[in-house]
Amino acid sequence: MGYKVLIVEDSEASREYLATAVASFDGAEVVATDRGFEALKLLPLHRFDLIITDIQMPDINGLELINFVKKNPNYRHTPLFIVTAEGREKDRERGLALGASEYLVKPVKVEDLVELLRRYLQQP
Repeated sequence: MGYKVLIVEDSEASREYLATAVASFDGAEVVATDRGFEALKLLPLHRFDLIITDIQMPDINGLELINFVKKNPNYRHTPLFIVTAEGREKDRERGLALGASEYLVKPVKVEDLVELLRRYLQQP
């Protein structure tokens, strides 16, 4: 249907897993990077329908990325998922408070991710 999803994940295995899951949804186009700083450079070049980010990354972390994205008028209302190994409740609360739509703890099942994509991208 022409959805474009940005995946920001420093683990190559996780990035490929998420990209494969997202691409299986209605043929969504995936743009993936392993660094938050690179994601910031990609945002003005595309119009993403959804963003998926990890928290722990080498340059700027996912929480800083969310903070920037949610202050950007072009992306203020774009759904944003955190997919991370950080399962503590305080991390979850912080991510959601910054504006994440969903907070998923790894490992994430493909069918769960696809269901969330359906919920957020196929809104009436």
